[in-house]
This record gives sequence, C-alpha cells and structure tokens, in this order.
Amino acid sequence: MLTCRIHAKEDLRIEPAAQPEVGPGEVLIRLGAGGICGSDLHYYFDGRNGSFVVREPLIPGHEASGIVAKIGEGVTRVKPGDKIAVSPSQACAHCDYCREGREHLCRNMRFLGSASLYPHVQGMFAEYFVLGERQCYPVCGEVSLGELAFAEPLAVGLHAVARAGALLGRSVLVMGAGTIGCLTVIAARLAGATCVTAADVLDRPLATARAVGATHTLRADKEADALPSSRFDIAFEASGSFAALKGCLSAVKRGGTIVQVGTLPHEPLPFLVNEILVKELDFKGAFRWGIEFDWAVEYIASRRIDVRPLLSGQFPLAEAAKAFELARDKTRSTKVQLIPA
Repeated sequence: MLTCRIHAKEDLRIEPAAQPEVGPGEVLIRLGAGGICGSDLHYYFDGRNGSFVVREPLIPGHEASGIVAKIGEGVTRVKPGDKIAVSPSQACAHCDYCREGREHLCRNMRFLGSASLYPHVQGMFAEYFVLGERQCYPVCGEVSLGELAFAEPLAVGLHAVARAGALLGRSVLVMGAGTIGCLTVIAARLAGATCVTAADVLDRPLATARAVGATHTLRADKEADALPSSRFDIAFEASGSFAALKGCLSAVKRGGTIVQVGTLPHEPLPFLVNEILVKELDFKGAFRWGIEFDWAVEYIASRRIDVRPLLSGQFPLAEAAKAFELARDKTRSTKVQLIPA
C-alpha cells in the first residue's frame, strides 16, 4: 500500500508500506477521502504547526472517511463493507476531563496526524490504517465518502458555536471564510443567528461563504469602513490572524462575545486586554470538539447540512504534493481531499 509521509519542511514522500494487521477491538480501514487541513499545510510547508515540530516522519491527515476492510476480535460497532466517518480523537476516557464530558481536553490525548507528542501520532493519509472501533461511525444512505470526511471540521464549527452560547436572534461575524469559517457560518445559521456576516481578504472564500448561507460578506482588507464598530453580538475569529482578532474586538458590541477558533502564530503577540475590559467582552477559546463530532456525522449523513459547496477537488495519494499546493492556494480552493486511487 501507499503512505504519505512528511519528513521535514517541504519534504513529502509517497512511500510503500506493509498493510497493518488488526488486533482485538480494532478495525482495518481503507481510506475513502481525507481532507487537507491547515495544520497539514503547516507541517508540510513549515515543518511545524505552531509549537509542534516534525521530529520524525509524520503521516498527516485527521479529516477522513473510509470503508471497513476487516474487523478484529470483539468488534460489534461496524462490519466489513461499512461506510464510515472516522474520528481522529484518541482520548484516554479515564482522566478528570474525560470523566467530566470534555474529552477534547483530555490530559492524555492522542490526536491523529499530530506532532504534539513524540513519537508522533500518525494520521490517515495512507491507503489503509487501523483504529479502535469507537473511532468509527457507520453511515447508511447516499452520502459520499468525500462528504463524510467533513465531519471533523464541521465538528470544529459546531463546537465553536456551542462555546458562544445562545445564538437565536443574534448578529454574528465570522472572520475568515476558509473551511472552518464557512462551516462556522453554517453552524451559526443552524443555531438560529439572524444575521451572519463573513469577512475575508480574498473574493473566492467570500463567494463560498455566500453559497453556504452567509447573509452578508465583506473584504476585510478593502472595506474596513463597512465593518462598523460595536455592531455584532458575537464574533468568531477563524482565520488565525491577529489583525482579524483586532477586527473582532472592534466589531463586537459592549458585553458581546468573541470565540477564538483559528490558531494564531506561535510567536508572542500583543493582546488588547483593555478593550476586553472596557467593553466587558467575553473572550473564549474553542479547541477541537467533543460530542459535536457525533452531531456532525448525523447532520452530514442526513444532508441537513450540505458540505458539497466546500469541496474543491480530490487527488490520489500518489499526487499528494500537487494536492497540497492547490490546498495552499485559497484563490483556487477551499477544501482539497486525498483519495486512494
């Protein structure tokens, strides 16, 4: 089988590997589709994602769907041939956070495709991979494997919205209209927000945001005056840009809420604490997701949420480098996926 590995900055190799064996409670999965995330791009083009540095060959990929190829002893959740969404979260289920129902904050988390630990936790950009059965979510119906691979990023948007509190009747700003920004737009509309404005510095992401339900869009770099101060009840910073965060601080009303969804650069950044103080803002972080992954699978499988406008293209694993180049170019793509062949 073929495996995609990042050895260092701009060093991505497609390498042969032996098909893994399944043990008790495990599932052998054939990759259906795997979405290239911003963290995957950072590992490839920068050799690091924030403070997580590639120190050994890393198989990226944490947004995936697949087909069950084989099951190990004792597996009852899925059977061979099942179409599945795949959770990349391997929480311990024993620490205080897991027991409190916040397993995404697990003290012993192993998250697929991440260099946060050493040895690294290998991801899913391979023709076959093995996971525990509780990470597999079987789905029936016509929904495609490409759509199911959106479950993880959709869960991020759903969790961000859950962190914001009640959105019914509220005005919302989403700064950054990439995949996560657009899925946050969808989640905000689903939660009852009356007005959802998406802002970005490129036209293509804004067009995509309109396609998935943004009521208004604006170019943050050219229409600064079109973003009046103290207008929005809630703002989501989904671009990972400090300039965008400053825009959120200005745009949100007194007593409003800002949810930080994007990962800011790892270097030290100034922070406008006084504005948070004077406007009495709630500033919240949203890190990954918990139960929202289950919701995301249900929403996608039923097509209550339609993620298809976000899919820009699919490439076979053998052309992973080409796929990464397209995924980096936000003037041409939103979400790019890898498939087995």
